[in-house]
Amino acid sequence: MTKDIFDCIRESHSVRSFKSAQIPEPTLTRILEAGNMAPSAGNLQPWYFFVVQDSSVKDKLASAAFDQEQVNDAPTVVVILADPARSNERYGERGAQLYCLQDTAAATQNILLAAEGLGIAACWVGAFDETKVEEAVEAPPRLRAVAMICLGYSDEQPKEYKERLRLAEVAKFIH
Repeated sequence: MTKDIFDCIRESHSVRSFKSAQIPEPTLTRILEAGNMAPSAGNLQPWYFFVVQDSSVKDKLASAAFDQEQVNDAPTVVVILADPARSNERYGERGAQLYCLQDTAAATQNILLAAEGLGIAACWVGAFDETKVEEAVEAPPRLRAVAMICLGYSDEQPKEYKERLRLAEVAKFIH
């Protein structure tokens, strides 16, 4: 059973404490497929998902992420890498410097929402040393590490809804 998309958006939050149980492969595949369905400039899909469950590699990722413990604790860590060259081929420098990052961010958000919809806890990790992450997953040199998502079953108490800025504070309608 999956949640309504608006419930997923409203209820999602970062989880940093995970149970040790691994996510079933069909569930993990559905989550990754959601990431792969993200929009991208020119439909180039300049992303790669490195799915890490090996504890020694997760140790390296945690170290690269300035010792964020949730990287070690999560049963699965998805490292999302961009291929700037793929975007550069069609869009030049703007594609390489911006579009591929926007595209991988959209894929990251899709993964987070799919996980929430399927009852899987997640945490988007963006603070890390890119080079060390790329080395840890043995990424080809053309790829750039953009995000890591820790995935698993939550071992935290449910959280209260976080206050958000009012729409009037962040939106301007131009008629």
